[in-house]
Amino acid sequence: MKGLELSRAYYEEFGKTMLEKQFPNLIKYIAVGVVGSGSERYGFDDVTSQDHDFEPGFCIFLPGEDVVDRRSAFLLERAYAKLPKDFMGFKRQPLSPVGGNRNGVMRTSEFYGKAIGAPDGKLSAEAWLHIPDYALAEAVNGEVFFDAYGEFTNIRESLQSMPQDIKLKRLAGNLLIMAQSGQYNFRRCIEHGEPEAAQLACHEFVNSAMKVIFLLRGKYLPYYKWSFRALRELDTDKKYSEKLAFLISGGAAERKYNSIEEICTDIISELKNFNITKATCGDLEKHAYSVNDCIYDGGIRNLHILAAT
Repeated sequence: MKGLELSRAYYEEFGKTMLEKQFPNLIKYIAVGVVGSGSERYGFDDVTSQDHDFEPGFCIFLPGEDVVDRRSAFLLERAYAKLPKDFMGFKRQPLSPVGGNRNGVMRTSEFYGKAIGAPDGKLSAEAWLHIPDYALAEAVNGEVFFDAYGEFTNIRESLQSMPQDIKLKRLAGNLLIMAQSGQYNFRRCIEHGEPEAAQLACHEFVNSAMKVIFLLRGKYLPYYKWSFRALRELDTDKKYSEKLAFLISGGAAERKYNSIEEICTDIISELKNFNITKATCGDLEKHAYSVNDCIYDGGIRNLHILAAT
């Protein structure tokens, strides 16, 4: 059974009843779901995932103490801790008294503060430029089962997509890295007799290419452990995933260079389809600077092209 399914079933059988019977006056301020770090939050979990941090449980998100006071939060925590410890063959993990639990009662501000460094979910342009993709992915993954108050969901929805200028800046920087590592340095490393450096160039190319693909799809690239799994789900026609996988595995250098050029050609076509490049050649570096020129905000546009990579 998948972790999300297990958590929802556990909430429906025990959590929902607990909230309705013991805290009828608080329900209008509560959000319930499973969001954040962990493979089960993405639906990527399997049998191997069950060896740690896998349990029947869910999160109860509360607004600030001006809405739900500390005592009420404490009573909720105690009631959650008393829920059955065994469910469908799985055991709940002990709650840490000093926090850091993936499930249980927490303030909405606590969750988003930990996930993205902004308790209210509001990110400055500088924060948007530098926050890792995986942190944003963990802030919006999983599933919200119930949200009467709306605060948690409103923040969640505001983070689903990044501002256009930030997206373009990230695209420009990663396109430039693709050009330098793939179209230029990979072949030169081979010609210099440096196959190890050439493979490092491949890794640089693949990492930035994946970021570009996710940016063009309006998605956040998750933690590297799950990046290819997420790419395969996103790239349903296998336009990129198989070629990128080949680049970080064994294979002849010439075949790898051809794959790099094919990927770059496809990326350039997508940039043109989105009308975010005016360059007309096959040199990805020129397209990188053209994308950067499309940024509306002069302050962001004039930052170093690699400022958001």
